[in-house]
Amino acid sequence: MSAIARVYRLTPPTVFVLYLALDVFCMGMGMGVPIFNIVFGFIVGWYLVRWVSIGTREAKHILQRLLIYSCVSAGVTFLGMVLIWGWSLTMLYDPHADLANFGIPQILFEPRMSFIAWLVLMIVISPFLQLLTTVFGGHLAMLSWYRKDNTLRGSAGATS
Repeated sequence: MSAIARVYRLTPPTVFVLYLALDVFCMGMGMGVPIFNIVFGFIVGWYLVRWVSIGTREAKHILQRLLIYSCVSAGVTFLGMVLIWGWSLTMLYDPHADLANFGIPQILFEPRMSFIAWLVLMIVISPFLQLLTTVFGGHLAMLSWYRKDNTLRGSAGATS
């Protein structure tokens, strides 16, 4: 059995632990900014489709699993972002906090609003973008797989 085939035959707990380690590594590479986690979503989506499709060839089941596992992966990143950035929410209630010199871009020209926008971007929007890229990567994998050998069943308009 090839190394690639062994990677696709991993058990769910092993896949989750491996994903957790790689997700934390991506968070560290971005120094708390989850840009690498978002890009990593493409790879995760591609892998998820290949991994789930070992047990079934039904498109409906593959897409259901893809959405569930994509939500889990985005949830892991969300928890990481809460751990990294959540403490800084206390700075909003500190009258002596220097929000202008916190080190974030002042995109809204007012330190307090820029700080709030940055936290929303990091904690809420970035994990959602990772969810979208994971689903998109999975759909691209299904599309390429379908074009190669036309083995997916359950697609719209298909007849048996």
